[in-house]
Amino acid sequence: MIDESSPQESVPQESVPQTGAPVDSAPPQRILLVTGMLGAGKTTAMRALEDLGWEAVDNFPIRLLERLLETAPGTARLDAGAPIAIGFDTRTRGFDPRSIIDRVKKLSERPGLSITTLFLDCGGAELRRRYNETRRPHPMSEDRPAEAGIAAERELLEPLRRWADVVLSTTDFTTNDLQQAIREHFRQTSPSRSIITISSFGFSRGTPPLSDLVFDMRFLRNPYWVEALRPQTGRDPAVGDYIRSDPAFAEAFDRIRDLLLLLLPRYAEQGKAYVNIAFGCTGGKHRSVFMAEQIASALRDAGFSPTLLHRNLGSRTAELVERSGARDPR
Repeated sequence: MIDESSPQESVPQESVPQTGAPVDSAPPQRILLVTGMLGAGKTTAMRALEDLGWEAVDNFPIRLLERLLETAPGTARLDAGAPIAIGFDTRTRGFDPRSIIDRVKKLSERPGLSITTLFLDCGGAELRRRYNETRRPHPMSEDRPAEAGIAAERELLEPLRRWADVVLSTTDFTTNDLQQAIREHFRQTSPSRSIITISSFGFSRGTPPLSDLVFDMRFLRNPYWVEALRPQTGRDPAVGDYIRSDPAFAEAFDRIRDLLLLLLPRYAEQGKAYVNIAFGCTGGKHRSVFMAEQIASALRDAGFSPTLLHRNLGSRTAELVERSGARDPR
């Protein structure tokens, strides 16, 4: 039973919740504008953002941005408050880079909004390869070759590229590389621990573009030159025994393991969400695979949970690459 005669002074003032908190005390509405060269990966980026919890709206006319955000006085924040990713490109109706820049600058002055622009770029040769692969004509090429349309588009987009807050070049990216880059840049919350990926690869096919730490295992003796070991991989015990017999292996392994055990907690302290560790050898089948497996096991023993990937384990080109290299001086 409530005693209405009780004095109100008995309730401490600071314990009374404030129901009329000002709008400015709430986090700003996050807006990410995603644009760039056609074929540079906008669709992939938008899907990755959607997976991260962003509300993704692609091919959106920027002239309608004010309506989407309900930016009348006092209504700058959307009801849900979810971050919004808006994709647009040269195909968007009414596309005009300088007009877009002016419009976004004015919007950025409004309270309660935080607007970032991401520009996806890509080298001309790689864009031509992608268009040839998909057999799609460039929208700006008309009856000319794809490179003419790419050049015209690049010139049109140059003001946006210079103005963008974040520029990602996807020239050397696979789809997975781009998705990972989007996660690293635009993840809304940092995990309590870094997500660790350990991979093996062959230098014949290039270094993984998003690797944070790369270790070259080509200083170890190559099992490829042992006929019985050649068809096997770094996952096979005989190959592992051969690599362990190299006098340099034990010390190199200990030093790499200890370095990683030193760095990984510090990466986490700095808020680094993803750490990618790559081990390479000539073909990506023997030495790099074995070292990646051993390091992954050592990190698991230390309490980490790395993901293990072998990029070139089944590559047929590894044999040709190994043959073209210098023979093992045994």
